[in-house]
Amino acid sequence: MGKITYESAGVDVQEGQRSVELMKKAVQKTMTPEVLQGLGSFGAMVQPDLTNIEQPVLVSGTDGVGTKLKLAFLLDRHDTIGQDCVAMCVNDILCHGAKPLFFLDYLATGKLKAEKAAGIVAGIAEACQASGCALVGGETAEMPGFYSEGEYDLAGFAVGMVDRKKMITGNSIQAGDVILGLASSGLHSNGFSLVRKILLEKERMNLADAFGDRGKTLGEELLTPTALYVKPVMAMMEKMTIKGLAHITGGGFYENLPRTLPEGTAANLQRESWEIPPIFDLLKEKGPLEEDVLFGTFNMGIGMMVIVAPEDVKDALETLSKNGQKAWNIGEVTEGNGQVTLCSPLK
Repeated sequence: MGKITYESAGVDVQEGQRSVELMKKAVQKTMTPEVLQGLGSFGAMVQPDLTNIEQPVLVSGTDGVGTKLKLAFLLDRHDTIGQDCVAMCVNDILCHGAKPLFFLDYLATGKLKAEKAAGIVAGIAEACQASGCALVGGETAEMPGFYSEGEYDLAGFAVGMVDRKKMITGNSIQAGDVILGLASSGLHSNGFSLVRKILLEKERMNLADAFGDRGKTLGEELLTPTALYVKPVMAMMEKMTIKGLAHITGGGFYENLPRTLPEGTAANLQRESWEIPPIFDLLKEKGPLEEDVLFGTFNMGIGMMVIVAPEDVKDALETLSKNGQKAWNIGEVTEGNGQVTLCSPLK
């Protein structure tokens, strides 16, 4: 029997080192003045700028990409899921008014391929840049025998900060306030176990087939990365009071909007007040899926809901538009017990 080494057990240390070298350039672009060290330290050190912040509050969130990764494996395309990982985390902490400060990622795979890993991290870095936060570190774990050939898992962790007096808690929401819906980019990163079951297992659809009128294939549509809402929402916070924010992720409308509603309130949403992307119509038809499943699983074209006072609606929509974010007035807060009701438009 030959000499036993780490490499003979399936872990390629040199490939790991090469992947780090390939990642460095993309990661370095995300660094902000608050970051006190470069890559390679045992821990990431950040000294936040506390100018004009009286009571700093740290807000953290962690999430993964989930089974959407299965689509990336099937298509052997890995340049979009990094944004999914970042967006799922930064959009969550944004719901409390926190500006993202820094992000860390965790990538685990059975057999490390340096170029693939570097490509995934490059997508993470681009999304961090777009969100104004630094990618300060992470972990790339090679775990032979744990993952199937060509597969990996990806998760992230974000930390942001907000002045306590500016925290968004939902406590000031009252009946008569208006609910704005910010357009999603598509499915985002939730419900993909159901998506695969319907489109790939039941219908056996070809991911290479054309979909819609934008020149995309079905595979490209499904891999469209989760939208990043940091910049448009931060622009709103500079101009007005945001009373509540809800990131529409797993659980759809029925679970996420009530998380920001105070006791004694509910929400009425006008079902035809926004554009529902064609991918949701496809799932409805091919499932077939009932309304409660669609709105209780997917974002249905609304990736974030913002609650403002009626007098701020016009300014809010203008601010969002100026920052490249499509949005609609989709409903109002009512008295109730946290329920979300989908209403047909008044005739």
